[in-house]
Amino acid sequence: MQRLVIVSNRVPAVRDRKQPAGGLAVALRAAVQDHPCLWFGWSGQQIGGDGADRALGVDTVGHVTYATIGLTHKEYNGFYQGYSNAVLWPLCHYRAGFMNYNRHDQQVYASVNTLFATRLAPMLKPDDMVWVHDYHLFPLGKALRDLKVKARIGFFLHIPFPPWSLMRALPEAPALMRDLRAYDVIGVQTEDDARNMNEAFAVLGIPARARVFPIGIDPDSFFACACEGQNLPQVQRLRQDLRGLPLIIGVDRMDYSKGLLERLRGYDTFLKRYPEYRGKVTYLQITPVSRGSVPEYQSLRAELDQIVGHINGTYGAFDWTPVRYLTHPLPRELLAAFFQLSSAALVTPLRDGMNLVAKEYVAAQVPENPGTLILSRFAGAAADMEDALLVNPHDSDEIAAALHKALSLSGSERRVRWERLRAEVWRVTAAGWARSFIAAMSEVRTT
Repeated sequence: MQRLVIVSNRVPAVRDRKQPAGGLAVALRAAVQDHPCLWFGWSGQQIGGDGADRALGVDTVGHVTYATIGLTHKEYNGFYQGYSNAVLWPLCHYRAGFMNYNRHDQQVYASVNTLFATRLAPMLKPDDMVWVHDYHLFPLGKALRDLKVKARIGFFLHIPFPPWSLMRALPEAPALMRDLRAYDVIGVQTEDDARNMNEAFAVLGIPARARVFPIGIDPDSFFACACEGQNLPQVQRLRQDLRGLPLIIGVDRMDYSKGLLERLRGYDTFLKRYPEYRGKVTYLQITPVSRGSVPEYQSLRAELDQIVGHINGTYGAFDWTPVRYLTHPLPRELLAAFFQLSSAALVTPLRDGMNLVAKEYVAAQVPENPGTLILSRFAGAAADMEDALLVNPHDSDEIAAALHKALSLSGSERRVRWERLRAEVWRVTAAGWARSFIAAMSEVRTT
């Protein structure tokens, strides 16, 4: 059987290698189970000096070998904090005004991709299938080809890809697009992303390369996790605190792309327009802090603190807190159980590649009494989840109306909507996504 070589910016932490905890690791679990596998990337550690003598860490769990390298402080700042997350991330999420570009960071980004290629190439075999993941590693395929790697190489972009009219704001955009020619297969989340990327190729005279491979979750596993979690003491305490009243839930990493301010404004409008819900509903927002040293994220946290304080101060009572707001992560089993306990979920990204939280919420529901998903039209998942209550996150009145509708739907109406959403979530799974991309790579002829 051919070996699958996964390359990502981060490799799962040691604690997550037997039982992946989330994100890319969970999505790739099926692919890892089906193939002998090498997983290569950054260890998550910063090292001193210039990195000339950096060691390669190797750990094998089952039939998966994890190979990791550290990054120097300069590389971390330029490659990860700088170019990847202060330039490419905002640009791909249609927020060019948040770009903090400088040529030095771009050069460090290119050098780290070259470093990855240099350390990975000696480990590769001619019949390997190399699967590169996400915006941190756009140029890696070209760097591997420059080292005469002949193996099949595919690339999957997990975040959105913007129109060329926006993408061209990046000074290196033409070169970056040309670097993508090194990949045999290029995958994106949605038809919009594929169209945007292929139009960019067309402008540069490059044949269309992008194809749609929508990502999913493992819904059976998530539902089982949600059911088992009902016995957790935290879930039992929350159920008692709610006293039978409905719970609205939101779960997102703290990021300006997630529409957190917009949904809280929508909830504020909801309590203003529908005063009958005051004291009769609770909103739980779980927002782990990320990239806390970046000024834009520090500003976002301050704004979130302010609006939560405003809502609780305006509408709260001695025995009722309108918003329960957490900025630390919770275990997957606890989140799944909270999803199952809630009457509605607010998932309102301003732009998202797919958004697996929406799919997890649907997967967690009990068929006899499912909750209602309120979903941004700008989430990649929205195209195939039209039975959610779709909203424009910029319109607080629309969010308020959707919350009122979600809490007013009859049991039969909720079940009809959920059954249609369930069919979609079980149709497009993480396993199917991985297998379809690997099948596409398998069809490529090598020279």
